[in-house]
This record gives sequence, C-alpha cells and structure tokens, in this order.
Amino acid sequence: MNTNLSRAYPRQFRCGDEMVEIDLLTPADGEALARFVAGLPKHDLLFARRDLSHPKVLRAWLDALQSGDITSLAARCQGELIGCTGVLVDPHSWSRHVGELRVVLAPVWRGRGLGRRLVQESFACALGLGLDKLVVHMTVDQRASITVFEELGFRAEAVLRKHVKDSQGRSFDLAVLSHHVAEVAARHATWGMTEALQG
Repeated sequence: MNTNLSRAYPRQFRCGDEMVEIDLLTPADGEALARFVAGLPKHDLLFARRDLSHPKVLRAWLDALQSGDITSLAARCQGELIGCTGVLVDPHSWSRHVGELRVVLAPVWRGRGLGRRLVQESFACALGLGLDKLVVHMTVDQRASITVFEELGFRAEAVLRKHVKDSQGRSFDLAVLSHHVAEVAARHATWGMTEALQG
C-alpha cells in the first residue's frame, strides 16, 4: 500500500450540509467496498476495465492496494462509503509515468461537488506517486462526467468505437481523456500558487 504520499489523510471537508471524510482505501475495507459497488448502476461499472461486481475483481483490487499497484481514496459520510477512486500504475510498462484514474460515486451524491473533490485529491496522489499524466476512460454517453473532467483540465485524446460491451451485450464507444498533472503542477510552482492550492 502506498504510504509515502506527500498528502496526509484522512482529510475532512463540508459537502453541502454534510461532513465528508476522505481517506486511503485499504484491504480492510473489503466488505464496505463490496456493498458500495453493489449499489452502483450497472452502467457506471463501465468506468473500469473489469467488472467490479465480480468478487474476484474486487479481491484483485484489494490485493493491488496491498502491492501498491493501485492507490485508492475512499469518501465516507457518517461511516458509510459514498465514493472512491483508483489510480492504477503498471510499474513494468513503458507508461509507468501514467496513471489510469477511476472515480465512482453513489448516485445520491452526484452533482454535489464530491466527484470534483475526489478528482482533485487524485491529482495530489498522482504527483505524490511521481506520475506525469492521468488518463480516464468512460463511455461517450456519460456526458455529465465528461464535462466535470473537462472542467478540471482533462482533454479528449481518442474515441474508441464500440470498444466496450455491457452485461447485456450492448456496445459503447469509449472516450479517453488525459491530464498532464506534472506540467500543471510545474506551472503552479512557477507562479507561486503551490501553497495556495494546497488545502
């Protein structure tokens, strides 16, 4: 598990009328993670390359937390898991400077700023991991999510036609967006904005 991140967790912030805590997801969160995934709409699972509703896939996620191949954040309100992220890195690939970002939220928490906050926290994680770039994959019909990522500086790189199929066999185009987090961080440092943006 990645414990050498420069950002300290847990962190708390107000989301509307509720206090939300963001902390590192750990292998001990397995049962909470399974309950959270079970409550997600099936279409949301297309954010991930594997079917998160399958117990073996969840087990692999928890194992990857232990090995450090995935760094995940958990958002909780009153002890309940309401959102999580994953930054996946393959340390043996030619793209080990790139992290794949996944963000999922409980439906009732959408449109309240939590997703935006989790993405921003993931930027900090990516920099702490020494990554240059983050990429996200989502089906092109997920317009609201794409808009949020674009507002946070992600830009479209490709659309892969009929690249994913859901459990009913329906095909969807997959959008690939990216953000050069290291370049943005370097600009902020040049402008003297680094400390102002840390919260």
